[in-house]
Amino acid sequence: MRGLFLDADDTMAAIFARLQRSGDPAVTVNRAARIAPEDLPRLLAGYDFVLDDHSALPTAALAACPALRHVIFLGTGARSYMNPEELAALGITVHTIKGYGDTAVAEHSIALMWAAARGIAAMDRGVRAGGWPRIPGVQLTGKTLGLIGFGGIAAEVARIATGSGMRVLAWNRSPKTAAGVSFVGLDTLLAESDVVSLHLLLTDETRGFLDAGRLARLRPGVILVNTARGALVDEAALIAGLEGGHIGHAALDVFATEPLPADHPLTRLANVTLSAHSGFLTPEANETLLQRALEIARGLCEG
Repeated sequence: MRGLFLDADDTMAAIFARLQRSGDPAVTVNRAARIAPEDLPRLLAGYDFVLDDHSALPTAALAACPALRHVIFLGTGARSYMNPEELAALGITVHTIKGYGDTAVAEHSIALMWAAARGIAAMDRGVRAGGWPRIPGVQLTGKTLGLIGFGGIAAEVARIATGSGMRVLAWNRSPKTAAGVSFVGLDTLLAESDVVSLHLLLTDETRGFLDAGRLARLRPGVILVNTARGALVDEAALIAGLEGGHIGHAALDVFATEPLPADHPLTRLANVTLSAHSGFLTPEANETLLQRALEIARGLCEG
């Protein structure tokens, strides 16, 4: 079997080369920041599997790739880039990789939470502009953190938050238990949490999960953290809540449209802290991610 790493940047290409070993499937590394859908049939011609980091793989384009049988998506959120069910109908299986960046994303969630609570981004902007803005912060010790969804990332967030003296609530679609975490109904979590952090997978059922109605049930002045997927939140309702002050601050690593357009309303709001979908980006997480991708590729060849 032959594979193509479709969209490797220099960092990922270097890690991938270091991890490859004798006898591994042959994988061509294509270094490209963005792949146009119309180029996919040409790029994927003759390849049995593809490693995809961040490129959209429209069903129509892959229908013109008769040799392709597997997509190894470098992460969990494949649905943001392709339709797995439609690809399955073409005979293409989509493989995702879970758990590789749980600690990295959890630490980023915590960092965004504290940055929002203490106004770090706003003070940084002000000082760089020659000012001296001293912004009153929120002390998080003793406050309540609500986790919507409770997988590996949320478990790591809970571990860090409980260690810093926060009360942790969680809601999950299926029953779970965890030390130091109180599992409650969604309405209770929305009403009682000083900080709400999203940790749901994006599916047809969770798209727009925090709609206008649920956002309105949040505790006034809440800090909302999202390192999961932008489409989990009704963006227009979020902006309205931020402008009206019901939502005190949003700390966001993910957006409905990425990269975030320069003139987007979120970029003009003072009570928003932004990062560029980078929660998972650490050397440790990247190495684990590519190691697991290679394990999947080896299994495909052996199978």
